Amino acid sequence: MAANIFLHTDTALAQGLQALFKRLEARLGLSVPVKVFLAGGMAVHLYTAGRVTTDVDAEFGARLLLPNDLAVEIVLEDGTPQLVYLDTNYNPTFALMHEDYQNDAIPVELGLEWFHVYVLSPCDLAVSKIARFAESDREDIVALVRLGLTDADAIERRALSALSGYVGGQAMLLLNLRDALSLARAAEG
Repeated sequence: MAANIFLHTDTALAQGLQALFKRLEARLGLSVPVKVFLAGGMAVHLYTAGRVTTDVDAEFGARLLLPNDLAVEIVLEDGTPQLVYLDTNYNPTFALMHEDYQNDAIPVELGLEWFHVYVLSPCDLAVSKIARFAESDREDIVALVRLGLTDADAIERRALSALSGYVGGQAMLLLNLRDALSLARAAEG
């Protein structure tokens, strides 16, 4: 499925993401490369160009003191003004994540000097949505499957493989997985 992946880096939201990371590079005064792994709605937007979110869920490959006041003003294609900002409370350990999610992440070219940005693979992104499984998470899984970026079988295999590393109770997680697979199968048809 990886062959048909296209990242939408030309949208207003993606341009806001780029501007946010450029400002963060300058603010932190980086002098060594730092890997950044994108998850959440912004990652879904890069794949679909349809999801609109203003917070950026990012995991950094170095210990950084992230500013709480960094934001970029953008205007969406429909004329709506928005602020794009880092969710400084984002923590990937609360999501269902496969142990290889960083190795399988896809590079995103944003023209940055020090940040090397990656987006979770479509399958890992879908799996990461299962623990919380809010309405937006359901919609994101369906969107990724409808675009042919992942499918129910791949999500099931990856999620089941990730279970051993999950922090928390698995009873609700397994119910969420069942429902996520049902949604994914329906989206495939």
